[in-house]
Amino acid sequence: MFRILGDPGKDLCDKNLAPSRRDFLRVGGSGILGLSLGSMLELKAKANANASTGGGKAKSIIMLYLQGGPSHIDLWDPKKDVPDNVRSAFNTIPTKVPGVHFTEILPELAKVNDKFTLIRSMSYEPNGLFNHTAAIYQMMTGYTTDKVSPSGQLEPPSPKDFPNFGSNLIRLKPQTEPMLPFVMMPRPLQESNVVGKGGTAGFLGKAFDPYTLYPSGGDMDMKKMTRIKIDDLQLRPDVFTARLKRRASLRDTLSGKMNKVENAVKDFKLNEYYDQALNLIISGKARDAFALEKESMRTRESYGNTSFGDSCLLARRLVEAGTRVVEVIWPKVANSDNHSWDHHKDLTKRMKNQSGPMLDKALSGLISDLDERGMLEDTMVVAIGEFGRSPQKGVSTSGNGNSADGRDHWPYCYTGLVAGAGIKRGYVHGKSDKTGSAPVENPVHPGELLATIYQAFGIDPETIVYNHLNQPRELVKAEAISELFA
Repeated sequence: MFRILGDPGKDLCDKNLAPSRRDFLRVGGSGILGLSLGSMLELKAKANANASTGGGKAKSIIMLYLQGGPSHIDLWDPKKDVPDNVRSAFNTIPTKVPGVHFTEILPELAKVNDKFTLIRSMSYEPNGLFNHTAAIYQMMTGYTTDKVSPSGQLEPPSPKDFPNFGSNLIRLKPQTEPMLPFVMMPRPLQESNVVGKGGTAGFLGKAFDPYTLYPSGGDMDMKKMTRIKIDDLQLRPDVFTARLKRRASLRDTLSGKMNKVENAVKDFKLNEYYDQALNLIISGKARDAFALEKESMRTRESYGNTSFGDSCLLARRLVEAGTRVVEVIWPKVANSDNHSWDHHKDLTKRMKNQSGPMLDKALSGLISDLDERGMLEDTMVVAIGEFGRSPQKGVSTSGNGNSADGRDHWPYCYTGLVAGAGIKRGYVHGKSDKTGSAPVENPVHPGELLATIYQAFGIDPETIVYNHLNQPRELVKAEAISELFA
């Protein structure tokens, strides 16, 4: 008889699970399958080595998802000495980091880029991913889907979907205090009539879905975040905390006598829903976190006083109160006009007057605010879209029509931003070619970025989860980018 030394259950999805006698018998029989004990120990050593390569500092993450696909050439990877149909209409400006230039659209971010890392070599080969829905699904889950139409559209969200990375995080790093673990706002992921794809817990179960905060009002309503309604987190005046806890105790007693009922509904994780709701209502922390009016006008203005800016400020408040994952979705759906990043036409006017200033103010405000409060030490910030825009204006790469002042979808090369939780400051990772068409140094796949996020939380990206058919699947089939960590 032998033992495998190490931390029992450390690499399992649920930390409370430890190896059983059956597990050890399986190890004993693994040689039949061609996997020797030496091989197993080698694999475990490799996993431990991967887990210790950078990372482990993150306690929370704020993902700013720029759905629609912002143009890297017109924001943070401008090009000189290129043809007119490639060159941005915007002037370039120096940044805080010597030798690094942005366009004039990002003057505030240019002042704080010594606090974050830019990845100028995001890239992947499209597999039905030229259009938004499939590309969003890949960015949020790390997986592609077999059911992609020629247009790139997917079916609506399904319980069979791979989980959003935030759902994986809150399952593997559960809350230790009564606070919303995962919040998504101010609107769902969307392309056309496909809503929410890639934004759910999928086969993990609804207990790990995000709390969705989608206030009423149109996408152009810049004040809608100030009218948040969270009635489901309110404690009725006639229900005191003690009485509520007594009711919970009574419920537990009754449940103990109803084994058959419990077994019938166990897959729905009703206890988890009830416990989460009870803890949230009693603590009041979530309600307090949503109170934007408690912030000074100076702070509000530093974020821009827009729906996106207010969402970023609310994200900081939620993380401050203990939320693990906040995903702020760009408040304009793909395939739309005004403020959208999907610039098939009128790019110059729309980026200069709408999407550019809103991003610049809110993202710079968030990074500066987190840094001043010391929260950037353990809060990761990621800002990225599903792809970039074509270097050449007026050409079609996805079947869409584009004006002479428009750029089409371009997954082959684009830019992402990462900050906090041990990520290098003032660093540019990767390099694009002279027209921003392809990486010439250190290409980074979206899956590798997700692997880096997991690594930042001290989670091995190859950790196994089980899907709806009880089949083992890695969190993501990619390795973390160790060069991003300080």
